Amino acid sequence: MPDRDLTVTLRSHPAGPCLLEVSGELDHHTADRMRQALNELPRDRGTAVVIDLSGLVYCDSSGITVLITAYHLTQAVGGSLALAGLDEDIMRVFKIVGLDQIFDFYGGVEEAVAALTG
Repeated sequence: MPDRDLTVTLRSHPAGPCLLEVSGELDHHTADRMRQALNELPRDRGTAVVIDLSGLVYCDSSGITVLITAYHLTQAVGGSLALAGLDEDIMRVFKIVGLDQIFDFYGGVEEAVAALTG
């Protein structure tokens, strides 16, 4: 059974972008943990960020709001943001609410990193 809590790990990818690995449930109860991780992102001009959502099992409107905040934070410093590894059900919800008009989605982290650094 998947972990229903939220784990967010911030690390640097060898190719340069910041990588946030997210697993569990991103909802009203756990969104603050994600916000805290976002506050730890470098605020350098041109920062590239990949959020690996391959371990995400649930995302409600609070989680979507946090992801939109991440987008705005990276845009404010001229950076770029990519979401990677979404499962089909969560991707379907994201498309229904129009997030495919805001975010760039990739099948995995390496594909996202290549798009941001290529």
